[in-house]
Amino acid sequence: MSEHKLDEQKLDYLLRQGDNALILSQQLSKLCGKGPALEEDMALTNVALDLLGQTRMWYGYAAELEGKGRSEDDLAFLRDAGQLRCTLLVEQPNGNYADTMVRQFLFDTWHYFYMQAQLQSSDPRVVEIAAKSIKEVTYHLRRSGDLIVRLGDGTADSHARTQAAVNALWPYWGELFNYDAVDAAMVEQGVAPAAAPLRAEFLEHVGEIFAEATLTMPSADAWMHSGGKRGVHSEHLGFILAEMQFLQRAYPGAQW
Repeated sequence: MSEHKLDEQKLDYLLRQGDNALILSQQLSKLCGKGPALEEDMALTNVALDLLGQTRMWYGYAAELEGKGRSEDDLAFLRDAGQLRCTLLVEQPNGNYADTMVRQFLFDTWHYFYMQAQLQSSDPRVVEIAAKSIKEVTYHLRRSGDLIVRLGDGTADSHARTQAAVNALWPYWGELFNYDAVDAAMVEQGVAPAAAPLRAEFLEHVGEIFAEATLTMPSADAWMHSGGKRGVHSEHLGFILAEMQFLQRAYPGAQW
C-alpha cells in the first residue's frame, strides 16, 4: 500500500477519534444547568470539557497530517454531516437522564479499553494523546458505571427507565468494534488495537455493571446499526451541527 494511501487512512482514523469526542461533548454541553443535582450538573460539564480537550488533540494531529492549513475550528465547524466520522451512538438524543447515562456508559467502557490499548500504539503522537487522556477516561468510566448501578438498582421507576434506555441504545455499540478497511490498516500498522480483545473486555465490564445494577443485558450478538464511520448518519446529527456550527456558518471567520 502506498504511503499516500496510508496517510489518508490515518487521517480518517484521527478524525473518527476527534469526531466521537466532539459530538458527545456537544451533547453533554446541552445539559449544563439541567442536571438532576448540582454536583451532577457540574460533573456532566466537566466530562464535556474533558472530551473537548481530547477533540483538540486529535484534530490538531489530523490538521498537521493533512497539511492543508485547516485548523481545529475548521474541522469542527466547517464540515457537513456527511464529512463527519463519529459513530451513531454518540449522536443519539440525550433523552431522559437514564438515556444520557446509558449512552455515556457504553461509550466510556469502549473508550477506556481503547485508550488503554493506544498507550501501546506504534505512533508516538497517538501514545501522547492517550497518555494525556487516560486519567480523564478512567474517571469517566468509574463515574458512569457507578451511576448506572444507582439508577438500575434504585427505585422501580429508575430501574424501568434505565432498562428501557439499555434496550434502546444497545444496537449502537457494535459499530465501535465493526472494523473496516481504515481500522484494519491502522491495526496492521500497529497504530490502533485489534477489535476482538477490546470487544471481549467491553462485554465483560458491561456485564459486571449491569449485573450489579440488576439490569438485563441484551444479547451480544444482537443486530447493530452502522454507518457513522463512513459518513452515513442519523437525522440527529444534522440538528446537533445546526446548533453547534451556527455562528461560523452565519458569520464566516467570526472571532471573539
